[in-house]
Amino acid sequence: MTDLPAPITRWFAARGWQMHAHQRAMLARAEAPALLLVAPTGGGKTLAGFLPTLAALARGDHAGLHTLYVSPLKALAADIRRNLTAPVTEMGLPVRIEDRTGDTSAHVKRRQRADPPHILLTTPESLALLLSYEDAPRLFAGLKRVVVDEIHALAESKRGDQLMLALARLQALCPDLRRVGLSATVEDPPALARFLGPGGGGCDILHADPGPEPDIAMLETGAPPPWAGGGAAHAIPAVLEQIKRHRTTLVFHNTRAQAEIFFHNLWLANDDALPIAIHHGSLDRDQRARVEAAMVAGELRAVVCTGSLDLGLDWGDVGLVIQIGAPKNVKRLVQRIGRANHRYNAPSKALLVPANRFEVVECRAALDAVRARDLDGEARGEGPLDVLCQHILIAACAGPFGADALYAEMRGAGPYAALARADFDACLEFCATGGYALRAYDRWQRLQQRGDGLWQLRDPRSARLIRMNIGTIQDTDTLKVRMKRARGGGAALGEIEEGFAATLSPGDTFLMGGQVVRFEGLREMVVEVSRDPGRTPKIATYMGTKFATSTQLSDRILAMLAQDDWPDLPAPVRDWLRLQRKLSQMPARDRLLIESFPHEGREHACIYGFAGRNAQQTLGLLVTRRMEAAGLAPLGFVATDYATLIWGLEPLTDAAPLFAPEHLREGLESWLMGNAVMKRTFRASATIAGLIQRNTPAARKSGRQATISSDILYDTLVKYDPGHLLLRITRAEAMRGLVDFGRIEEMLARIDGRITLCRLPRVSPLAAPLFLEAGRVPVAGAGQERLLSEEAARLMAAAGVTG
Repeated sequence: MTDLPAPITRWFAARGWQMHAHQRAMLARAEAPALLLVAPTGGGKTLAGFLPTLAALARGDHAGLHTLYVSPLKALAADIRRNLTAPVTEMGLPVRIEDRTGDTSAHVKRRQRADPPHILLTTPESLALLLSYEDAPRLFAGLKRVVVDEIHALAESKRGDQLMLALARLQALCPDLRRVGLSATVEDPPALARFLGPGGGGCDILHADPGPEPDIAMLETGAPPPWAGGGAAHAIPAVLEQIKRHRTTLVFHNTRAQAEIFFHNLWLANDDALPIAIHHGSLDRDQRARVEAAMVAGELRAVVCTGSLDLGLDWGDVGLVIQIGAPKNVKRLVQRIGRANHRYNAPSKALLVPANRFEVVECRAALDAVRARDLDGEARGEGPLDVLCQHILIAACAGPFGADALYAEMRGAGPYAALARADFDACLEFCATGGYALRAYDRWQRLQQRGDGLWQLRDPRSARLIRMNIGTIQDTDTLKVRMKRARGGGAALGEIEEGFAATLSPGDTFLMGGQVVRFEGLREMVVEVSRDPGRTPKIATYMGTKFATSTQLSDRILAMLAQDDWPDLPAPVRDWLRLQRKLSQMPARDRLLIESFPHEGREHACIYGFAGRNAQQTLGLLVTRRMEAAGLAPLGFVATDYATLIWGLEPLTDAAPLFAPEHLREGLESWLMGNAVMKRTFRASATIAGLIQRNTPAARKSGRQATISSDILYDTLVKYDPGHLLLRITRAEAMRGLVDFGRIEEMLARIDGRITLCRLPRVSPLAAPLFLEAGRVPVAGAGQERLLSEEAARLMAAAGVTG
């Protein structure tokens, strides 16, 4: 297929458009079993993915579903439907286009199953749900193509693993199915091709012309950033000035809390009353929709946002992107930069605003990486088994299955190409009985094997409960926030987490959607508030939103610190680093620098691991345990992306024993088993695997209810079935995600035992900012007991009591 049908050709000609080279190549390679297109933002990659479909459907002889489009965002699916429907209508093509997501009404969903459109736009969760019905073979009988948009974003999470299992099932139903992946930011195209291709065998990769270099720099703020913190309040005047100069500006933040704080401060400084809005995932959906519509209409001068606007929606004429705070990840920064000047041959314009002094160094490293087109990314390894368990249950909902056939089908998914039969059998046994310790309970007896060897649901009625809990997104436990009204609930503002809500007392204020609201009370699990602009607010916290600096970016920072001088850095930062080199040493990639020094009556040790925030936090937990055993009496620690600062009562004079890899691993094992991190991870994996159902026909379980039930299950399995599949899954997930122990092992490998311990007379320049960091973690142990004993002795002596 190289030529477009006449209606499409005329439509292009009427606009004076010509196809890009990569769009023609997509047409020419339309019959490839799988194809990955890597094209820059604004390069027409979504149209390239659909051109073979439109060319085939233009003949008007296809009945039923022809192409399935899968997006990571419901909003993106809806946006593509709007953007695709208009030209299809103008071309006069006989093509029906619809979307199907969690926002689609029930009656439309029923009609789509009975009479599917030619092109269906959906999400991984909605696709998995469709495949759970008995009529899936009829629905997908004529399916020819699957287009996966923003595939890099899906590949980074369990949603991607779920999607690839769904594609393996579709491939079994439709052997001639063609797969297409679309992405603008790919750090390792061959790895992504293996993820997309059937059986992990990879696929063809088509690279488009990358387009012009982005116009990216650091924003001159007129004042140096503070030593610590992430608010970037010092940059408000400079950011406002940039907003005035551009038609529409996106101001990105790494966390929702930071976005709320910045928007509030920006609005207070907005003397010209410029139309500025805020957009993040915890705001009410209607409010987000109003902001999105205003952006498309060109009614807003700026939007303060988070990752909710990262991906490929076309938000109108965005002239500038501003990233507040270090991006932590080069690939994420490139994705955000691409929101500006959403056109193929126009350079995207972006400015970086370091929130504190050290972030100046990180932002400079990120700028260099963007200019070198050097993206970062972490290998995810094999597909997780909790997602596999959920897929087995989905298959059972669709009808009886044979274990051998399902195992072969699952190995057709890239992430599960190397799936061991023993792991598959363990997942099947878990789905059937719940495992050794739980097999006596009927509620976990979900599958049974028939006389002919096929497996099926033990009770067909359980299919409804399984379908209600399909998905891998683990939402934090949130409560709705509404304005208080005399009769009934007022306007919805969004959501806050249960944990934050529990800290509120009537009269407390907090930020929500950029406005200060007063907590009035909790009614029927809804937080009721009123407006109270005159008081200093608390800041709502949101779990799971803090990014850790990537390994690649950390390496670039260490390479920068190794330079003889730093002429590209601002003078205050350059002088700071020069002073560090003069008074101590500079951290290096091939050795671990540890500084030991007294300060305000305490002994301190600063460990420059550059392993990312999660790993540095874990390092603090493990090293303080080793220090406790060595009699050094640690009292607490605080961690950033680049260092861990520990304080205690005794000086550190020999660091090597603290960092023996076998001791750190042993300490991690003993710490993990009794830690809340493991219970939280277990709860997430148990929910995905179907052991815990958050959604029931009666109601959704509250976070407290789910936590209690999952904690009881965890303790039961640890005691009676320590080899249980879910405990294996939990340990693997905790190691990979929350504690990031792999980054610690990578650090230990690169230093290879080379540790430099500098004993200093006072705080070093590089360690000083850590004293200003929030998030201090106390250590309960001999040090605290010693302090209490000494304080008791002083009090008794003051009272004249001796002995």
